[in-house]
Amino acid sequence: MASDSAAAAPRPHYVDPRPVRRMVPRDRDEPHRVATPLELFFDLCFVVAVGQAGRELAHALAAGHYGDGLRGFVLSFFAIWWAWMNFTWFASAYDCDDVPYRVTTLVQIAGVLILAAGVPRLFATHDLALPITGYVVMRLAMVTQWLRAAASEQGEARRVALRYAVGITLCQVGWVVMLLLPDAARPVIIPVGALCELAVPVVAELRTQTAWHPHHIAERYGLFTLIVLGETVSAATVAVQSAVDEHEGLGRLLLVAVGGLLICFAAWWIYFARPVHGHLRSNRQAFAWGYGHYVVFASAAAIGTGLEVAVESAVHKTEISETAATATVTVPTAVYLLTVWYLHSRHTKRGLLAQAVAPTTAVLVLACTAFGGSGVLAAGLVCALMVVVGVVLHSRETAAA
Repeated sequence: MASDSAAAAPRPHYVDPRPVRRMVPRDRDEPHRVATPLELFFDLCFVVAVGQAGRELAHALAAGHYGDGLRGFVLSFFAIWWAWMNFTWFASAYDCDDVPYRVTTLVQIAGVLILAAGVPRLFATHDLALPITGYVVMRLAMVTQWLRAAASEQGEARRVALRYAVGITLCQVGWVVMLLLPDAARPVIIPVGALCELAVPVVAELRTQTAWHPHHIAERYGLFTLIVLGETVSAATVAVQSAVDEHEGLGRLLLVAVGGLLICFAAWWIYFARPVHGHLRSNRQAFAWGYGHYVVFASAAAIGTGLEVAVESAVHKTEISETAATATVTVPTAVYLLTVWYLHSRHTKRGLLAQAVAPTTAVLVLACTAFGGSGVLAAGLVCALMVVVGVVLHSRETAAA
């Protein structure tokens, strides 16, 4: 006779061996739900586009073209993030891992690579044809996924899937039409189009939410944060290596390298200090948390961009001042700290002092801009101090519990 503990053990998720399956919802309470190899591959390919956008932003900032650079980065990053995010939440609810699902996901990956190929032209000449082509490929592939889900659902769940399919399709028609209109219309159409895209999930899930898995979603966002931070470290390393090969400004490069490394370590630490999946109980929390990660991902990527600019400034290859070059690191770092605190830390910290650590650090990091060439190192030391204070406070909290 089986023991009670064995009888109570959770059953693993059943994997249907057929190549084509019904796309039915996953169990929201499914145990041991983790990212799949396909999802990890998906993330890695998307970060190629993130890296492309970051490099173009670095070139624009180093040349002093702040407005054009930031506009291009915000627009390209929105397209990358929004396509990634929609797939992530859909997969959390409906991943059936059959052949059509895998092929459709690979089409989405092809779309982001097309978008990435068009990013340099977007920054240089404001040409949106290739980026929008790649974006539409990704989004229409997502429509086919929702239509498959609708075919397997009934009642309100079916209507949710159909609202997604119709809403996404209408948005893509709008983007294609924009390409046919004069460039002067873009400043109005692009924000409206972005708002329409953001509204689709809100309208689709107004009455019934999809069966996304809280722990799986938290892991997926954490993994993408890791990959973006890794891209940041990689970009900064390549920039330092290029400068060292030319034997220029080794002392100043060391300050940037050490400061940048401390910032990246602290950025990882604050994001993963406490698990956040317990906060994601329903769409009420999930929408703000999920949408807010646009700022988390973009600022994390921008830190790497800023480090590239700081390295070029250290070897006198930029057209901006040292203070401005330092600001390209300190500003995104401060934004990252504040956003992660708002989305994560404030839900898990206890006491006014613990709540104040991250916001105070963000203000001090901004103040480090005034140090000019040594500002990146100062910002890194401030971030390291934040981690130390956070560990001490958490230790006291744990001991008192």
